[in-house]
Amino acid sequence: MISFIIWLAGLICCIWCIKDVWTNKAGLDTVVKVLLTIGLLAFSWIGLAVYYFILKDRL
Repeated sequence: MISFIIWLAGLICCIWCIKDVWTNKAGLDTVVKVLLTIGLLAFSWIGLAVYYFILKDRL
């Protein structure tokens, strides 16, 4: 049950980051947005950490 809750929290955070990429990063090419979306979904918690701490301000 705990692992399901952790997975669900990661999925919700991934959706939040994907929404941020598609709505607030208008200067990015569509290919980059798709690659970020795939990366965030594939590497849930690691992808979230990389996006939030490294890529969020640089993109």
